[in-house]
Amino acid sequence: MDLLITTLGWIGSVLVIGAYGLNSYQKINSSSLAFQLLNLIGAILLIINSVYKEAYPFTFINSVWVVIAISSIIKNKKS
Repeated sequence: MDLLITTLGWIGSVLVIGAYGLNSYQKINSSSLAFQLLNLIGAILLIINSVYKEAYPFTFINSVWVVIAISSIIKNKKS
C-alpha cells in the first residue's frame, strides 16, 4: 500500500509541476481545461498521499488547490 500511495504522490507532483511548466512556457493557457484538469487531478493525488502520510498542512494547501481548479472549471464552462 505504501508504494501505491507514494507513486500516486509522485504522479500528482508531476502533473502539478507539468501544468505550471506548460503554462510558464505558454504551451497551455491558465484558463484552459487542460491546465485546470492537470492541477485538479494532481492535487487530488497529492491529497491522497498527504493524508496517508499525515502531512496535514500539505493536505490543506492541496485542498485549496482543488477548490480553485473546480471553481475555475465551472466559471470557464459558464463563459
